[in-house]
Amino acid sequence: MKKLFIHKHDFLLILLGTTLISLGIQWFMAPIGLVAGGISGLGIVIQKVTNGLIPIAVTNLVCNIPLFIISIKQRGFEFVKKSLYAVLLTSIMLAIIACFNNPFLELHDILITALFGGSLIGIGIGFVLRSGATTGGTDMLAAIIKFRRAKFPIPKLMLSIDAIIIIIGMFTFGQRPAMYAIISVLISTKSISMILEGGYRAKAVFIITTKGEEIANAIGKNIHRGSTQFKGRGTFSKDIKEVIFTVISEKQVPQLKQLIKTVDAKAFVTIADVREVVGEGFVKENALL
Repeated sequence: MKKLFIHKHDFLLILLGTTLISLGIQWFMAPIGLVAGGISGLGIVIQKVTNGLIPIAVTNLVCNIPLFIISIKQRGFEFVKKSLYAVLLTSIMLAIIACFNNPFLELHDILITALFGGSLIGIGIGFVLRSGATTGGTDMLAAIIKFRRAKFPIPKLMLSIDAIIIIIGMFTFGQRPAMYAIISVLISTKSISMILEGGYRAKAVFIITTKGEEIANAIGKNIHRGSTQFKGRGTFSKDIKEVIFTVISEKQVPQLKQLIKTVDAKAFVTIADVREVVGEGFVKENALL
């Protein structure tokens, strides 16, 4: 029986994620026919053509069952265990939320609906992925195809499958909703990245100077950040200089630039964006849960 259970933290992440996904689908996407790919998108189409006889929750569950059976045969139960929780919880939450009145039903701005729906779904998927699970559907189908046909890349497979579903949605709801569904997909993708990368923007700074020790000490004393020092040699001048590497938050950039100018006005400084920071001094700042 232990094989059926997952860690409490992972379960809470999946529960939170699937709730947000379900809210995005039921309150924003489904009411105006925004088919943004995936099994849920197919569910929106089926719910429409059957006049609500087959709800999205049923389509989500039924379509995923054969995918899980195949995946278990290919890779074993441990590979899909967390995803099984995600699919079951998604179907349950879709059914529960469908029972409540939609507070956004009178929102007739399709762009705002696409933006909020895509954001909720993207954030929800991000939380599910952080738990180590997937929401099944197109990504699992892509993994199955990849297992049998290794030459096909998963991202292109997922894109192709979602594109087919979006086209089906276009013939069902029209071109305008399909166009906005694509906007929703882009917003959803960006939201997923934000959650997976921690949503924390930092800056990597390289400082080439002759006063490495003084600048490193000043960074530690005034900005309270650690740094790494190493030697470098100029390609043309052949001069040996010190290179300092540090990572700081965006709001600390002006302070660091002024500090460097005070210590060594001739220092050469480069500042680059950092998409994710993991390690001492940044872990607590980045933690979402």
